[in-house]
Amino acid sequence: MIDYNVNEDGFYGEFGGAYIPEILYKTVEDLKKAYLPILESQEFNEELHILLRDYVGRPSPLYYAKRMSEQYGCQLYLKREDLNHTGAHKINNALGQILLAKKMGKTRIIAETGAGQHGVATATACALMNLPCVVYMGATDVERQHVNVQRMRMLGAEVHPVTSGNMTLKDATNEAIRDWCCHPADTFYIIGSTVGPHPYPDMVARLQSVISEEIKWQLEEKIGRNYPDYLMACVGGGSNAAGTIYHYLNDERVKIVLAEAGGLGMETPMTAASMQIGTVGILHGSRIKLMQTEDGQIIEPYSISAGLDYPGTGPLHCNLHATGRAKVIAINDDEVLDAAFELTRLEGIIPALESAHALGALKHMQFKPDDVVVLTVSGRGDKDLSTYLKHI
Repeated sequence: MIDYNVNEDGFYGEFGGAYIPEILYKTVEDLKKAYLPILESQEFNEELHILLRDYVGRPSPLYYAKRMSEQYGCQLYLKREDLNHTGAHKINNALGQILLAKKMGKTRIIAETGAGQHGVATATACALMNLPCVVYMGATDVERQHVNVQRMRMLGAEVHPVTSGNMTLKDATNEAIRDWCCHPADTFYIIGSTVGPHPYPDMVARLQSVISEEIKWQLEEKIGRNYPDYLMACVGGGSNAAGTIYHYLNDERVKIVLAEAGGLGMETPMTAASMQIGTVGILHGSRIKLMQTEDGQIIEPYSISAGLDYPGTGPLHCNLHATGRAKVIAINDDEVLDAAFELTRLEGIIPALESAHALGALKHMQFKPDDVVVLTVSGRGDKDLSTYLKHI
């Protein structure tokens, strides 16, 4: 039987690893040696548990969506990460990594962000912990996520708009890595998703695994068993999906469905469906499937959602796709908008555009009436209202 967790060398099957510039070698090695002893320590877990409970507001509810269940002929439960403090799952990881950074003696925090939710979560954690924060964000995303930029600045973060490339998440990550190379000794880079060099994909997945940990006991309470038939989540870099599936990776009773950004269609250049149309390469320190030309130049991704237009997907998910453990569906922009408005009208929940990709995947599935489906609503739609209003 395949073990879908990371191995001791930082690989998920053929994907992962740590391909980094020499200047960062010691910094990443120090992190590799430090992260598991700290994350598995009683002191760390007690501190993080208190913060997640009293500051974030966990556990997030597991909500039975009655009308949506009727619509799709299944028993649909929504994992409500949109109800966390700051409005998304990103705060789980940001708080965990900032506690780790403090225990490692780091005094300056940097981050990248696309949709702005990871930037807001990191700025929030830095305000809480009294640490300086620098956030890199593509200029395109600064414009379309203006409210989140103002939130970050209000929280005391410096936001640096990035004007290279197509000025989105990939380019923000490039700039954050350049900063890290210049300040390796005192700076901790809080990566927001399950991407980057090992140990980041594993570390982020572990910190987000509180999602599936809660799903297990919440399902036990609601239906008398601790596993669903299907788990569904949107995937760009892959952090909310990793958290949703973490404790079920090796449970073959549970089918995994991941929704990536189809954009205007996989057959067009305007897409971010990297797992289905990408080829294996190295980006931001990790061997993954990514959108690239034959000579290895990155093809700029596109998605209606600022959080999913990354040209690759984290190594955990690439391996799940390659082995057939996960079904990956590309959801196009028009399906995303339809799904978002449907959830809003049927259940009174306005989802983030990212989460609406997972909702859009429901139409591609054939469920039985007694199938238990858990779908993670990774964020709330406040940040995307201007986009929704253009299509109302």
